[in-house]
Amino acid sequence: MRLENKSVVVTGASAGMGKVIVETFVKEGANVVAVARRQPLLDELAVSLKDAPGKIVTMVGDVGKREDNEAMIDLAVKEFGRFDILINNAGIMDDMSAIGDMADDMLESIMQVNMFGPMYAMRKAVQVFLEQDDGGNIINIVSVGAFRNIAGVAYSASKAAMVSATKNTAFMYLDNEIRCNAIAPGAIMTDISSAMPKSNEFGKSRTLTILKLNPDIGMPKDIASTAVFLASDESRFINGVVLEVDGGWSNL
Repeated sequence: MRLENKSVVVTGASAGMGKVIVETFVKEGANVVAVARRQPLLDELAVSLKDAPGKIVTMVGDVGKREDNEAMIDLAVKEFGRFDILINNAGIMDDMSAIGDMADDMLESIMQVNMFGPMYAMRKAVQVFLEQDDGGNIINIVSVGAFRNIAGVAYSASKAAMVSATKNTAFMYLDNEIRCNAIAPGAIMTDISSAMPKSNEFGKSRTLTILKLNPDIGMPKDIASTAVFLASDESRFINGVVLEVDGGWSNL
């Protein structure tokens, strides 16, 4: 098992990429705190993994709140005795609006969940890693939207900010053996579109010029497999990078 006894926190864990990441990590022997807003789905996930090699502990939390980001890491330490890996997976989409149509509430909600929340979690994670004094690992799930115009300005900016935070964190803590990398998924088969607000017509028409170039749709397991690699010792010499998992879309 590639992640045996690793203590991990995964956000957005009840569905889509987050759910498959949790499933894959627990089957690889990791002990996981699975964080999401929907308790029934977390309960189902926990039951499905009751016989897996690793352990799962669930927590209902809102990643847009500083206190929840801190509590989930404290819970990992309490339950598993230490903390090794943070996976910032939770995120929300905007309505495709360009800057001229961007609403204040849209900007604020996107930044709170996609940028502020993950950075609160990263801060807490680094503090714990430094206290443990034996390294640590952060994996941020960003998006090809950080550098390809496949969404609105708020979403794109939030993901670009996390790319910058990833690289800065990797640089700042090189001497502390704290790694920080990111995965940039392309189009992945999840239910995120069902939670999207109604699209802004102008923004949608512009993004379609890029969206129609997408060569294929990926599966959540494609992201989970990449996350396992980045979480394992197999990637020990990889730090501060963004792995594009998009079937080559970013090269078109």
